[in-house]
Amino acid sequence: MKHTTVRIHSLPQSLLNCLCQPPAPVRHIQRQLCTNRIPSPTPFVPDSKTFLELIGRNLSQHATKIPTWESLFSLSSLQLRKLGVEPARTRRYLLWWRDKFRKGEYGIGGDLQYVKDSVAHVRIVEVPRERAANTLMGPDAIKKVVVNLPPDVPVQESKLRGLEPVNGLKVQGAHTIVGPYVRPVKETGGSVATIKVQEGMWEQRRGHKVDGGERRKVQVRRKRKLEEIRKSRS
Repeated sequence: MKHTTVRIHSLPQSLLNCLCQPPAPVRHIQRQLCTNRIPSPTPFVPDSKTFLELIGRNLSQHATKIPTWESLFSLSSLQLRKLGVEPARTRRYLLWWRDKFRKGEYGIGGDLQYVKDSVAHVRIVEVPRERAANTLMGPDAIKKVVVNLPPDVPVQESKLRGLEPVNGLKVQGAHTIVGPYVRPVKETGGSVATIKVQEGMWEQRRGHKVDGGERRKVQVRRKRKLEEIRKSRS
């Protein structure tokens, strides 16, 4: 019986490279797919212009350079640089918020489902309180929460059980909604309010650099010390 010998060196170089390269770890492939995933828009963030407006740092000025939702979540840092998104820290900030949005981590209003013309209505409703294990609680125990519902829609108790409270908002006192960017509706006593998309609602403020920041702090302080010594000797 004859054995066939395969001459590896006779294969094309491109095929040899594929054979010699180790397979990529599954975890790395999953992470790469998750990074490149384009999430679906939300009612509060329906397009790229609104996203850039919400995250602030004057990124809304680049809305014409990133006109579509797909381009917002697919452009690389190098491509953003070529489009004129400067400086580098601004690009890093945009990519950071982009990754958070992929993970479902929003700022105030990001979880709102009933939004019209960039405005959402929220109101206080009473829902049955969940009973914890080994806890005595009356059958009529309720709690007040803030939920997002369309305006002028009657509240039905049967439909309240599936509603999630709005993140970042709470009830203060008997019937007052409190939270960032909340505007009470007139003649409701504070139990109904609106939240409207505004510039910089989700902005993460930059910290104030002391002595040039961490990278230049030693150098700046050394120069200052030398300058003080020079002035004291003169």
